[in-house]
Amino acid sequence: MMPPMVSFVAWNRLGLTARNLAALLDTEEDFELYIIDSNSMDNTWDFIQELKDERIKSKIKFDKNRGPIYASNYALARRKPEQFFIIMDSDVHIYTKNWITRFMEVFREFPEVGLLGVPKAAPYTGYLPPVLFNIKNGISYIRLKNASLTDPIDFVPGHLQCLKPELINLIGYWSEEGHYGDADISPRIVHYTPFTVGYATTIEIDQVQEITCEECTAHEWCKLDRKTETCFSIRDKFYRNPLFAMKYLWRHLQTFEEIKEGKRTAYCASIHDEESMKNHLYYKDWAEENFNFYE
Repeated sequence: MMPPMVSFVAWNRLGLTARNLAALLDTEEDFELYIIDSNSMDNTWDFIQELKDERIKSKIKFDKNRGPIYASNYALARRKPEQFFIIMDSDVHIYTKNWITRFMEVFREFPEVGLLGVPKAAPYTGYLPPVLFNIKNGISYIRLKNASLTDPIDFVPGHLQCLKPELINLIGYWSEEGHYGDADISPRIVHYTPFTVGYATTIEIDQVQEITCEECTAHEWCKLDRKTETCFSIRDKFYRNPLFAMKYLWRHLQTFEEIKEGKRTAYCASIHDEESMKNHLYYKDWAEENFNFYE
């Protein structure tokens, strides 16, 4: 099987990026790593440029921060047709050395599964939306039961997700028009494709949101005056996801209404894929306004 593509998107928080990329690369698992820096302002790019590993296939820094969907779809547009696609947020620290193997065991045992995530970990609570436990031949996963649009947490969170190629053929990209990320992709799959989504149960992670400068392993790259600001305070100052969610929920809901009415399919196009925009309904003005919101 071809090694999966792993997309790792960094945006400030150099300390976490260094910590979690080290854990990702400290494994014998085979993958093709695409590292994206969404125009960090804290020397993250200087650190990324120095990374060396034969599994790193691409490093790029955007000239502007255009939000998480733009970055994720940039990598997804470069996936080979037969590749699994893994998206990993910079706040995910993986402890399980054979974590990709654990994902693939579930996909092999449960062919109906299209997307697998991992439950949120410390410091987040362990709450799950309504789910169903599935086990076969000693392999298990937790299936999302409803994927309700009206429940604000009824989806598989996107901090660490693996998507199978057959699913990607049906859904295309994360919606750049609705731009709701995790809350978009789970119901789109559950209600408008033959696949299920759920959680792998045997991959251990944490999602520590901040470390001290003393704990950081990236001192030689950090040029900040840490008496006045840190890589974490910079990120918090410009973090805009909650504001976006409040302002543009209506776009997310309208795209699903259009799927329900037959005006569009479950396939979402991307600005990074010209053919997809030609062949599927795509509101480019919405997408560009969404991207610009994050600048």
